[in-house]
Amino acid sequence: MIQTVLDIAVVAVAAILAITLHEAAHGYAALALGDDTARAAGRLSLNPIRHIDRFGTIILPGFLLVSQLLTIGRVGFMFGWAKPVPVSAWKFRDPRRGMMVVAAAGPAMNFLLAWLGALALHVVPLFGGLALFLLAEFLISFVIYNVVLAIFNLIPIPPLDGGRIAVGLLPLPLARAWAGMERVGLLIVLLLLFLLPALARQAGYDFNPIQALLLRVLVPVLDLLLMLAGHPAMGRDLLGNV
Repeated sequence: MIQTVLDIAVVAVAAILAITLHEAAHGYAALALGDDTARAAGRLSLNPIRHIDRFGTIILPGFLLVSQLLTIGRVGFMFGWAKPVPVSAWKFRDPRRGMMVVAAAGPAMNFLLAWLGALALHVVPLFGGLALFLLAEFLISFVIYNVVLAIFNLIPIPPLDGGRIAVGLLPLPLARAWAGMERVGLLIVLLLLFLLPALARQAGYDFNPIQALLLRVLVPVLDLLLMLAGHPAMGRDLLGNV
């Protein structure tokens, strides 16, 4: 029981840090481009509490955590989000390009954090006993969650960061149409992530496009970051430890 609590705590801290620094990166990028909206709203902060979304940060992850522990005895999948950092695009010299840069800052931060976490794995052998185990578990979870968060957010569906990056890159008429998806974009993502796969399983089919995308991209990206940090390409082995 104590070990389970420690495992959950380690994983939770890794995930909270990844999400918090992702959102903070959006705010700092916006500030660098001349928009102080996040700072004025008190959201330019590394305090996780300031970024909590009641449903996306507490209710949904809590439901997934409890339901998985009760059914399969472990946490195999987590999903959630933080409260988006407020941005006033009209304060940018070029609003469309500015929003693209601000959107890209979140995934870029997660890739950087994943690389730093991979570098920190080199110090794990210096510890012993429980400290070695907890540090290794934390760093592995930290690397994986940052990469997953970055890749997921790069899916080109607004309001995900990838969707806003696409709006900044597409020709203006197409960009306007793509930006219009933002009203229903999160619903589309949730349908693709939860509802349609569940319905497909009931019908005897394996249909989970977002999970398939993540799994296809995750191992190569993990391998690249690990090699850049001086490790062998062992992304699949890391996934087996989570």
